[in-house]
Amino acid sequence: MIDPKDIKIDDFDYPLPDERIARYPLSQRDKCKLLVRDTSGKISTLVFDELPDLLPNDSMLVYNNTRVINARLRFKKGDDNSGATIEIFCLEPQSPRDYARCFESTSRCSWICFVGNSKRWKTGLLKMNIDVDGTEIILTANRVSRDDNSSTVEFCWNNNDVTFARLIEAAGEIPIPPYLNRSTEQSDSTDYQTVYSHIDGSVAAPTAGLHFTDRILNAIDTRSIPRRELTLHVGAGTFQPVKSENIGDHPMHSEFIAVDRTLISELSNCDRRVIAVGTTSVRTLESLYHIGCLIHSGQFEGEVPQWYPYSLSHPRLTVADSMAAILRYLDERQLPSLVAATRIIIAPGYTYKIVKGMVTNFHQPRSTLLLLVSAFVDGDWKPVYNHALTNGYRFLSYGDASLLLK
Repeated sequence: MIDPKDIKIDDFDYPLPDERIARYPLSQRDKCKLLVRDTSGKISTLVFDELPDLLPNDSMLVYNNTRVINARLRFKKGDDNSGATIEIFCLEPQSPRDYARCFESTSRCSWICFVGNSKRWKTGLLKMNIDVDGTEIILTANRVSRDDNSSTVEFCWNNNDVTFARLIEAAGEIPIPPYLNRSTEQSDSTDYQTVYSHIDGSVAAPTAGLHFTDRILNAIDTRSIPRRELTLHVGAGTFQPVKSENIGDHPMHSEFIAVDRTLISELSNCDRRVIAVGTTSVRTLESLYHIGCLIHSGQFEGEVPQWYPYSLSHPRLTVADSMAAILRYLDERQLPSLVAATRIIIAPGYTYKIVKGMVTNFHQPRSTLLLLVSAFVDGDWKPVYNHALTNGYRFLSYGDASLLLK
């Protein structure tokens, strides 16, 4: 078997005509096409609102409850706001590092950010007047450090009764994906959120979840299929293209994950087939297994390294033993949930440990998400994508969906 590091990204290319990229969602979320690849590899086309009846009786559905924040802030230079526009894109909190605490900050906080039009902002403060419930607040931004790819920006504001979460809700924009080639519109504030999102932190939506409606969730409940939540805050790195010839030279971005002890306990002795909604849920669940192995080996330092799943030193525990290691870790520290980070890359050669099915959209050519899907279908991704291309499916974030079963 080929070493995953030697996989050539050229082998994961396919022609994606621009007109097949969905610029907007359908008016009814759950009426999109649903490609189903069953356990025998047979492919068929259905409609997403049929999903509840397609899930195996012994399923457990797990989805990502992250909520997309208004991460894009546009400042104007000059005291009269007549100068150049400087776009600040908040990526992840720096101080406080904890997402919840940072959003609850009431006078200052700092973030790692992308800065657009960066050359026009060499020094000085940027200012923005914001109306929050009828009160005018002055928000300032100060770039305290920078490197080739990002900057650390400190935000300060003059009202201790207002949280940073309320400020960006009032002044920021939902950062829709760059490949949509359009500006954010008011409708994206609703369209680009899942119906079950409630934990602030993502700068991109877990898009497979965009197809779910309350009606779909109720139908799943009617079948007595358990629904469980976890959190992975999607970073801008999810759009980072693979620029290297071999994926071994591609650095994966780090993403924040949080999983309640109750779900970890369920997974330790799970007799149900875990169906993950979206690649973010897949990465979180599979990262859990490797976190348990790292804890067991005394190597856990808060993050799953990119290539750890393929390491020769990996202990290859059972899922039950791995979850038991996490539960002991939480009990020793009296923690209700596991909070960590993951850089895991899932590519052909990877052995799935927890996920037995996934709901996912159709991903960009030459992307790490396409590698993840390929690993799940044992390298047989081309028939899936050829079927979608020849049958009029819509692609990427606002596009159609698939149900893939092991």
